[in-house]
Amino acid sequence: MYKQFYQGFLTANKGKQHFACHSHHYWPDVTRDAMLEYWDDSARLVDDKWRYIFSEKVPETQQLIADILQLPHPEQIVFAPNTHELVMRLISCFDLRKPLRILSTDSEFHSFSRQVKRLAEYDNVQLDSLATEPFSTFEQRFIQAASNQDYDIIFVSQVFFNSGYAISDLTQFVQQLAEQSKAMIVIDGYHGFMALPTDLSTVSERIFYVAGSYKYAQAGEGCCFMAVPLGSEHRPLYTGWFAEFGTLAAEKTATTLYSEDGFRFAGSTMDFTALYRLNAVLRLFKQQGITVGRSHQYVQKLQQVFLDKLEIVQHAKLNSSSLLMHDLNHHGHFLTFKLANASEAAELASQLKRAGIETDYRGERLRFGFGLYHDSADYDLSCLKETS
Repeated sequence: MYKQFYQGFLTANKGKQHFACHSHHYWPDVTRDAMLEYWDDSARLVDDKWRYIFSEKVPETQQLIADILQLPHPEQIVFAPNTHELVMRLISCFDLRKPLRILSTDSEFHSFSRQVKRLAEYDNVQLDSLATEPFSTFEQRFIQAASNQDYDIIFVSQVFFNSGYAISDLTQFVQQLAEQSKAMIVIDGYHGFMALPTDLSTVSERIFYVAGSYKYAQAGEGCCFMAVPLGSEHRPLYTGWFAEFGTLAAEKTATTLYSEDGFRFAGSTMDFTALYRLNAVLRLFKQQGITVGRSHQYVQKLQQVFLDKLEIVQHAKLNSSSLLMHDLNHHGHFLTFKLANASEAAELASQLKRAGIETDYRGERLRFGFGLYHDSADYDLSCLKETS
């Protein structure tokens, strides 16, 4: 149905069944043209490209993202090459000479979990990580935990990378957190953006929402973003010249100036090729009427067909018993199977790869992702019998 937009990657990977869309998503063909466009603009404008990018490309991309997430103030979106930069800028808003209390989970992606684990080696940093399992009680337990202490930062995923479990009602969840705590609330939306229909209109002034282009936005690495609450007066210690881009020509003062919009969290010089790619993909989807809702429904159908075909195979390790989450209505765009241990997951992933099925694993969890370039008619799981 949508394969026509991905001919470049599909041709280069003929014969493979690519179930790693949640990690290394194929790019639509328009991204190649976008990369050439960036080269042409750089050659045409040279140093003047910065003014063009910030006056044309950045606002257009901000608006495209804002439309998808129902954000009322596109100018509050800031870009960075990766989410780690954005996470560190958020943390640097706090005086690390004083106590810092962080509430999170045991299932956050490495950009956050590794960094705060290292910070927690300091005596003044307290990190409380709540177990996501059992999933049925997670939201209630997390909201309760938020009320137990006076936290400075609350960081939690919209969809958890190691399971696919998704917060059932993000708006309600955030509102309940905000009622319990005055902390900075950060939502890692990387596995939610462009996968699950997301409306941030009523919580945009209370949360920092972090996501990027690498996964379901299908534009590759290098363009992450953060939606910043309107009126934010935070002054990140980790800051770069983009954060005062509009004031560079002004007379310098003793005070470090920050942009009055989301770019107060900006960094420094970056390669905007990825932003061009993201811009091209989002414009393509808008032109073709491919909404997140339509995409999500398509992927849910793919997942169901996959599970039906898997049932026929009767694989000893990949089956309904090892499937971590069964409810596709509260689920991201990948299925996770929990195996006995990490070695077993690694070995099975390797066997599948040799059979032409691309997956990936995290610890003992093997993941199968689904994307728009899939056609369920192409699914051939007969080779799984050889790995059982």
